[in-house]
Amino acid sequence: MERKQGFFSVVRGLSPSRSRPKSPARSASPMSSLLRRRRSNNHHVSQPEPLIFRSGSFRPAEALSPLKEGPDPDGTDGGDSRMEGRWAQWMKGQLTRAPSVSTSTCKRSDLRLLLGVLGAPLAPVHVSTLEPLPHLSIKDTPIESSSAQYILQQYTAASGGQKLQNSIHNAYAMGRVRMIASEFETANKVTRNRNSSKAAESGGFVLWQMNPDMWYVELALGGSKVHAGCNGKLVWRHTPWLGAHAAKGPVRPLRRALQGLDPRTTASMFTNARCIGEKKINGEDCFILKLCADPATLKARSEGPAEIIRHVLFGYFSQKTGLLVHLEDSHLTRIQNNGGDAVYWETTINSFLEDYRPVEGIMIAHSGRSVVTLFRFGDTAMSHTRTRMEEAWAIEEVAFNVPGLSMDCFIPPAEIRLASISEACEFSQGPRVKTTVATAPYRAKVNTLDKSS
Repeated sequence: MERKQGFFSVVRGLSPSRSRPKSPARSASPMSSLLRRRRSNNHHVSQPEPLIFRSGSFRPAEALSPLKEGPDPDGTDGGDSRMEGRWAQWMKGQLTRAPSVSTSTCKRSDLRLLLGVLGAPLAPVHVSTLEPLPHLSIKDTPIESSSAQYILQQYTAASGGQKLQNSIHNAYAMGRVRMIASEFETANKVTRNRNSSKAAESGGFVLWQMNPDMWYVELALGGSKVHAGCNGKLVWRHTPWLGAHAAKGPVRPLRRALQGLDPRTTASMFTNARCIGEKKINGEDCFILKLCADPATLKARSEGPAEIIRHVLFGYFSQKTGLLVHLEDSHLTRIQNNGGDAVYWETTINSFLEDYRPVEGIMIAHSGRSVVTLFRFGDTAMSHTRTRMEEAWAIEEVAFNVPGLSMDCFIPPAEIRLASISEACEFSQGPRVKTTVATAPYRAKVNTLDKSS
């Protein structure tokens, strides 16, 4: 995998060891004191910042169309962007889209592209941390499957052990991100961002997780913010320009949690994977585990003219340490235009996980980078486009078993109905997520990071 030195050399400053000086000390809340006492010596909890609400996400109740996994339309906020078929409308706009130029309009378009693809992507299949890992079995088991089980056993042990991981009931992580749309290619021209240090967008994110299968993430970048969450039964996402969306298909984990933050969910994700060989990643010998989404899951995720053809996930586990060092997934979508040729979109995300360090005995990757390729083809032979995006991140805080965290923190937006439970059950029109004493200081940090970056 080609590594873009220009961009990733800029983000070295994201490393916790090189973070900018802390602001003057403020009086710490009781929750901050509790977390600080639970922190290992390698992890410092900064003082909470004033709570600032900037999401602009409070909207009146309205019908929602399903969440689309990919770039959002370029339209502005309003009813037109919420119409059924807007995924196809965005695709049609991309067919005639010219390469980006250095204007504020195109920069906003690139920002939406980054947040739409990299903001809160999901894993390929549903997994539950409540289900135990299968026992290692050789008899009547294909060698590819038994080898994968053995590799996962080694990974679980290297990550802290199953007993310690099972004692984790909830988790919190906060970090910085830096993203850039680095390259846009057509059949006749390739446009690159030459000055990546100025073109890159900086921001931050917070991630909360709780058993069983609940998570919530906020990611702020370039003045915009993406919210996404799961209450164990429903996955949703909110962007400032599209509002809230419910996801189709089964509940799936957040991909960002698999990037070295949640070893138990990662091991559960690859339970049904096969070992397909070995490969060197950055000079390190790795085993390769391959997982494919089943046809029923792909069908459940498809809607209207958009059909998910395949979604494949590869995990590269170090033979030396047993840890996950590289994650690659690719999904292919087919869009059928009315009376026209089908258009195909392939999204590939390659993530490299680095700087593993123990947090309360659990091995956590404290930095990493991702390279994303969005490839469109199929309508005519010479009309393909390829967009390359890059992200680097660094984890600054991690905590487990945070006191005060409850299910109320994972309530979906008020306008989303839980029709799968009961048609009569609807959340009130109050705030989207109830902020408790445990969560308030950390939500504010994303806003502070976004303002100071």
